[in-house]
Amino acid sequence: MYKKLTWTIFIISLFLCPVKMLAQKVDRIQIIQQRLEDISVSVPGITQNVNLQLNNVPFRDYINALNKANKLSISIDPQLTFVVSETLNNVPAANVLAFLAKKYNLDINTVGSIIYITPYITPVQIVPALAKDIKVKYSQLENTLSLDLDNDSLDAVAKKISIVSGKNVQVPIAMQSKKVTGFFATAPFDAALEKLAFVNEIKMVKTSDNFYLFQPLDPDEQLYINGDKNTSSKRTYKPANGMPNNGGMGNSTTGNSSAIGLFVKTLNGEKLISVDATNVPIADLVKQASQESGKATVTYSDIKGNITLHLNDVSFDNFLALMFKGTDYTFHLENNIYMIGDSKLEGLRVSKAIQLQHRAIDTIVMMIPTEWKKGIEIKEFREQNTLLLSGASSRIAEIESLIKQLDILVPVVLIEVTLIDVHKSRTIATGISAGVSDSVKTGGTLLSGMDFTFSARSINGLLDKVGSLTSVNLGHVVPNFYVNLKALENNSNVDVRSVPKLTALNGHTATLSIGNKVYYKNTTQNVIPSSATTVTTLSNTYGESEANLKIAIKPLISGDDQVTLGINIDISDFTSLPTDGSPPPTATSKFQSSIRVNNEDMIVLGGIERTERSDSASGIPLLSRIPILKWIFSSKKKSNGKIVTLVFIKPTIMR
Repeated sequence: MYKKLTWTIFIISLFLCPVKMLAQKVDRIQIIQQRLEDISVSVPGITQNVNLQLNNVPFRDYINALNKANKLSISIDPQLTFVVSETLNNVPAANVLAFLAKKYNLDINTVGSIIYITPYITPVQIVPALAKDIKVKYSQLENTLSLDLDNDSLDAVAKKISIVSGKNVQVPIAMQSKKVTGFFATAPFDAALEKLAFVNEIKMVKTSDNFYLFQPLDPDEQLYINGDKNTSSKRTYKPANGMPNNGGMGNSTTGNSSAIGLFVKTLNGEKLISVDATNVPIADLVKQASQESGKATVTYSDIKGNITLHLNDVSFDNFLALMFKGTDYTFHLENNIYMIGDSKLEGLRVSKAIQLQHRAIDTIVMMIPTEWKKGIEIKEFREQNTLLLSGASSRIAEIESLIKQLDILVPVVLIEVTLIDVHKSRTIATGISAGVSDSVKTGGTLLSGMDFTFSARSINGLLDKVGSLTSVNLGHVVPNFYVNLKALENNSNVDVRSVPKLTALNGHTATLSIGNKVYYKNTTQNVIPSSATTVTTLSNTYGESEANLKIAIKPLISGDDQVTLGINIDISDFTSLPTDGSPPPTATSKFQSSIRVNNEDMIVLGGIERTERSDSASGIPLLSRIPILKWIFSSKKKSNGKIVTLVFIKPTIMR
């Protein structure tokens, strides 16, 4: 139906065309007469009658005769060279000119009082072309667009898309005559417009108020597929040294050229920079990035050096930080202006105080690499546990990042140590001893072991009783005679328990030492010979002997809360304390180990068992070896001892 209506309108316009042309001719003569009438006030001769009787004369001569007769100023186009044969009597000059214009197809214009005659050029009648049907379909439910374009006007395509979708698609005046081609079947609306622009080497921008704008590419801009597999555009710049570039895709064959491919896009209101550059002067990159991002910059010193880099979607601050990393240049933001230059310049140096929360400043300063400290002044405020850094902002940020990683809470490890010494001993002493001694009294113990001494009086009384019963006189012993009967068994179990608790920072050693000290006497005899007599002198010196419990434990905490313990334990004890002034004997146990345990696990070390045995006897030679008689003529002492040392350790992480 639409096509039939279009053809009907076209045919009717063809029939009406001659009528319009005729109307234009009539109107043209009337317009000429009106022009001549308009100047009649200033040119009275235009309305005066004239008699012209000239045959076969050039048109120029005919008009010159009219000029002279009515005092007119008429200019003739040099192209008018035809011959005129006209006899006109008593006719106004205006009518003569209108008649000539109509008969010889002339056009007459006026400029002030000057009349200008030129050939009349018939306007070309342009028949409007039939409007081409733009094949566009839109699905409102799925927000998809289908296009089938073949060298169609971009302006017409944009209008058709706006009509069918109800969305505003605009084309600038300079691009309305551009032809576009493309085929898309049921593509998302935004993606379809973006790809239509891409295949026709233009770009599409969606504004914040949901307008879709087609725009031409700038002379230094090109389309490409970015790292996110999306279509985008980027600028390629010619370096400041005038060397050619290859569009940011690598080095050129000259070996000295550089290439910059840089573009900026806005994401969530922030301008992000992507750049692909090879052996490019840093100054050129900074200049182009600031221009594209709309950032105000001030450069205080020449920026030297080249760089090769590939970045996607970084902020302007991060871009500058990466550019100046490892160089002597820095930047400082003040009042939305980036000040760029050598980091040693005043105004570009920044100062920052970093207060440590968990670590001491002494250990932190030692951990900062020496290379990082170059150009950075570090001052310590011990009262506040604070470091003041002064220098380039990029290096300060680098050091600050390291300090934050190191300044973490150092856990404390509580170490519970349980020490147990078990002493078990058994001593048996038997025998009969007799002798002579002054002031010996009868007495001793009979139960819980026998250790009884009989004096001479008790023995003589016993002999008398035996004699009275047997009528045998056994006699008496000397007054100072004594007899000692011994039959003892002694068992002892002794537990010695120590429970010290130690705390230490992770990686530091906790130590504990508990003990006592005993002094003993050393007697030295010095003999000094002389001609008369020999002099002997005795000197006493006192030495010391120590028995200590020494514990040294170093905890190291791993990421999974396991604790590695470096353990060193030294235990010494006096086994007895001599009464003759000799050095006391000591028993020593040492443990040295490195183990790894879970938090709050109990471990046991040691378990060393030491056994002591002694068997001594004294008696009359030969008789002490004869069975049965040896119980009378000898005494024996037998002892068994066992010592067991145990160490229990339990670490607990405290945060």
